[in-house]
Amino acid sequence: MSQYSSLRGHFLIAMPHMQDPLFASSLSYICEHDEEGAMGVIINRPLDFDLPSLFSHLDIDADNPAQGPVYGGGPVARERGFILHRQRMDQHWASTVSIGEGLCLTSSLDILEAMAHGEGPERDEVIVALGYAGWGPGQLDAEILRNDWLSCPADLDIMFATPAEQRLQAAATSLGVDLSLLTAHSGTA
Repeated sequence: MSQYSSLRGHFLIAMPHMQDPLFASSLSYICEHDEEGAMGVIINRPLDFDLPSLFSHLDIDADNPAQGPVYGGGPVARERGFILHRQRMDQHWASTVSIGEGLCLTSSLDILEAMAHGEGPERDEVIVALGYAGWGPGQLDAEILRNDWLSCPADLDIMFATPAEQRLQAAATSLGVDLSLLTAHSGTA
């Protein structure tokens, strides 16, 4: 029997010694993690443009646009949008996957069109990201064994209600860890 343990529904906290600039100081929400690999969205890296700018770029008429940042969700498929949001029974989108804990991941344009008209997920219940983070089979597990990451169960208050620049430390604090006190050098005991 496999000793495999999924991190789906967890935060992935970059350790201070993370050298990869794509993931240094990042906090990711893990949407899927199994023997075939892992997929997550970085939730603490707002880009230099906001939702109204995204609607304009996509030529979506916006008469009552949702406000808020757009995040750099990861290095894979940066031209595609991935929307993490709370699941609501009265809303259905063309390409939505329930990822547990009352959360969904939607990648279809219809959710952005609704948000451009003041409909769709509530502003404090959504993260719009371009791109995602992906790991091949066993890759994330190996990185965790190498002490590149900490993980903890996701806290939706941290994800949706905490300012982006405070999310990484807030997630670490939920484990009792102060990242500023950790060394920037990795190793194993």
